[in-house]
Amino acid sequence: MKMVLATGNKGKLREFRHMCKNEVVPFSDLLGAFEIVEDGETFAQNALIKARTIYEKLGNDYIVIADDSGISLPVLGGEPGIYSARYAGEDASDKDNLYKLIDAVKAKKLKETPAYYTAAIAIVSKYGEYVVHGWMHGKVINEARGEKGFGYDPMFIPAGFDKTLGELDDDVKSDISHRSKALALAKPIIAMLKDKA
Repeated sequence: MKMVLATGNKGKLREFRHMCKNEVVPFSDLLGAFEIVEDGETFAQNALIKARTIYEKLGNDYIVIADDSGISLPVLGGEPGIYSARYAGEDASDKDNLYKLIDAVKAKKLKETPAYYTAAIAIVSKYGEYVVHGWMHGKVINEARGEKGFGYDPMFIPAGFDKTLGELDDDVKSDISHRSKALALAKPIIAMLKDKA
């Protein structure tokens, strides 16, 4: 059974390929690029929407993996949360979203504040549906530092570190990230599904 990633996000694809040793292909390689409407109320619901959409188009010979993730700031009532990818608007770039959140932190007159990333990974195959979660806790600062990573990484400092994800090497991020923690839980499920095939 082939593994297909239900995302058009190049940053997520790069991270998944790094963590899965290139065993996963993006759905656009098989189906062409198109938008999937994510109208769930949680990360898990949105991940399942993406995985189900692609699975229904591809059929039984595939394991479809989808990730929905984002950053949450308690000081902002949990924002941007599930709206992380479109915090600054539907067609916003990563930089637009990043600087809107930096401005929101500055508006609270804060230099830093607690924050956490959530990743929900959905796995859909002919053997059923599964969802796992991973979290990474830390803080955000009111400026962008570093060119690595994507999204909000240049303003997020993981707990136990003094550098942002934008400054840390990819290998460090892949050891501690919310996505790697969720993927560690997903891998045994994927292995079980492959054994059944």
